[in-house]
Amino acid sequence: MTLARSTLANRVRAALEAAEAGSRASLRGSLARGTADDYSDIDVEWLVPAAAFPGCVDVVPVLSAVRPVAAVRFSPDFLHSPVQRLVFVRFEGVSVFWRLDLDIRTDAADDRPGPAAEGEWSRPASALANALGAVKAVARGRFEDARGLLDRGFTRIGSADRATGDWAADVGRLAAACARLEPGLAGFAAEVAASA
Repeated sequence: MTLARSTLANRVRAALEAAEAGSRASLRGSLARGTADDYSDIDVEWLVPAAAFPGCVDVVPVLSAVRPVAAVRFSPDFLHSPVQRLVFVRFEGVSVFWRLDLDIRTDAADDRPGPAAEGEWSRPASALANALGAVKAVARGRFEDARGLLDRGFTRIGSADRATGDWAADVGRLAAACARLEPGLAGFAAEVAASA
């Protein structure tokens, strides 16, 4: 049985709200606007009571009850915020494009990023996200966006390589370079390359 993206999004929202009394999980972005395409991710804002925020940051157990979690990354922009976290979650067994971008926040969140300490953000994982973004951009006919994403991805990992316009090959090279630098990304890198 194939799981629909909307079903996954609704299950995520329900699980989050059930995990914390008084919280509210809402769709954001293209799914909320009804403009999602095959390449759209799942954007959810989870508004939690201020006193509950520290415990709500540990979302893996809650989300794993919805679907097995393949990977979790926290944005360095809000990593030290006492009122907001931005979490990127990949689930196992669903489209590589269905990443959950979960904005956990209290009423006091102001969307002002704070500085991240060195080493708190995996450059290869970030560059691999650029490669996936480039696949989406190409599919949507936004070729200059794809070129920029790939070039920034190569730069992020210290590579002099650049996009050539042979999109599948470009994505494949960036994905392979990321996997070489961080072997734990090999499975996801293969999925990203295959999606190109």
